[in-house]
Amino acid sequence: MSSATTLFRPPLTALRQLRGFFADRTEQRGLEHELAVYTSEKDLAEIGAILDRYSDTETGDIRRILGARL
Repeated sequence: MSSATTLFRPPLTALRQLRGFFADRTEQRGLEHELAVYTSEKDLAEIGAILDRYSDTETGDIRRILGARL
């Protein structure tokens, strides 16, 4: 392995991690935007009933977003 390749490896790794972070954040904001339209008690109760059919692991992000709004 050349010294040039060794020098560039850590920054490239950091860039890949940043890209993953920004992709995750973009996905989170998209989910927040989609859930923002559900505001009535009836809507939230319906979403709650749907979420209850799935595990907390699968629905944790949605529950956190909705919980922060209450």
